[in-house]
Amino acid sequence: MDPERTAKDLWEMCLKHLTQAKSETYDLYRIFYYDCLPYNKKQHNPITGKSIDFSKTDQYKFQYAFFEELKKKRKIALRLGILEDRKRWIIKPSKTKELLSKQIAVDDLTEDDVQFDFNQKMVDIKIGLDIASITLKRQVDQIILISGDSDFVPAAKLARREDIDFLLDPMWNPIKPHLFEHIDGLVSKIRRPKIQN
Repeated sequence: MDPERTAKDLWEMCLKHLTQAKSETYDLYRIFYYDCLPYNKKQHNPITGKSIDFSKTDQYKFQYAFFEELKKKRKIALRLGILEDRKRWIIKPSKTKELLSKQIAVDDLTEDDVQFDFNQKMVDIKIGLDIASITLKRQVDQIILISGDSDFVPAAKLARREDIDFLLDPMWNPIKPHLFEHIDGLVSKIRRPKIQN
């Protein structure tokens, strides 16, 4: 939970992609970072009725400070969507499973067993628009997307049709098999995490 260190680590990981096979070195056009502003309203936990000010949480403070640190980094463009308030609390999936299997009853739920429901808006569309714009303006020869999401496929297909080399870095996370046909290569530049038994 160190915003300065996290921003530095992210920036350095991105720069590692500039050196590729056979010591080939690329110039950096820009690093685009996509996320949402953290939620800053108050809500009441439905289990306890306790008021929660999300703007005072550690997660909010970290994310806000992290964005401020990213803004200071060279060649980073912060592309922020919005976090849509769905105006409801949901039971965490693990607890839903226990409820449905009758391992617990509704009265057994605690305030930590529910979470406020958010939805990211305008992030995927910004990724797609940026890839399309950079591609069609011929601003780059290669795009490296650090993600494990498959929502980028239409944009990746456009880039590849326009002869842009499109690499995916899922940070060692597994990707769906069909994604391989829409990328030109798969590479992760962080140290592979050890698998816990």
